[in-house]
Amino acid sequence: MVSDLQNRISEETKVAMRARDKQRLAVMRLVNSEIKRVEVDERRVLSDADVLAILTRMLKQRRDSEQQFRKADRMDLVDQEVFEISLIQEFMPEQMSAAEVDGVINALIASTGASSMQDMGKVMGGLKAKIAGKADMGAASARVKELLAAL
Repeated sequence: MVSDLQNRISEETKVAMRARDKQRLAVMRLVNSEIKRVEVDERRVLSDADVLAILTRMLKQRRDSEQQFRKADRMDLVDQEVFEISLIQEFMPEQMSAAEVDGVINALIASTGASSMQDMGKVMGGLKAKIAGKADMGAASARVKELLAAL
């Protein structure tokens, strides 16, 4: 059975085809091909969580590329990456605010009894389960380090 998110992505691909929106269609095909590649490689049907993980990885790759293109002053490629990022983000859950992430981190620190940097793995394990796809894990990791260092 195909996940709801996968169905939504397929439907958006069809909409882009009908609208003859070549730029959007190219990105949608890129997303579909990455999902199919993972399905074939792992020989299993993907869940919404799996598709979200793929989209998160694609977003991270595009953000990294955008930074590299900005450094190289390639604004044409920056514009393409920004477009791809905005399109992929349409399928991501609503992002948590920094205050919400801090609240989750503080609750996890309290519940795990974390008291030093050695406990960061416990906190990050719980954090990944709670905010995966809803916040930038890199920024969350840096925030966990800050909060644990302050203890």
